[in-house]
Amino acid sequence: MSLTSAATLATLDRTGPRRITDLAAVEGVTQPAMTALVRVMEESGLVERRGDASDRRVTLVCLTEAGASYVRTRRQAGVDAFERLIGELTADEVEALVAALPALTHLAELESQDREGPKR
Repeated sequence: MSLTSAATLATLDRTGPRRITDLAAVEGVTQPAMTALVRVMEESGLVERRGDASDRRVTLVCLTEAGASYVRTRRQAGVDAFERLIGELTADEVEALVAALPALTHLAELESQDREGPKR
């Protein structure tokens, strides 16, 4: 799976259903590229398209249970990898990481806000 596909699934998991144009903007790709990507992920059973109840002209891309499961599995694999690597650090290095956690959390929050863009 491409990084853009994985990032798009993660965005849908974090933010809920989105328009293709919104996803394209968040992921930094063109609308035609996102349309093609969504089609492939839809064929793979990871996402589905649904109508927007508030605007019948709009189609939203939604994560399926298989897509949500993929995101959870991928996140857990990342957690497991970091856990293994942190286990190889010295006590001083672990302490330095713990001290840096508030700043790292803030960076992640800023990045998430930047990627999500304005709320609708």
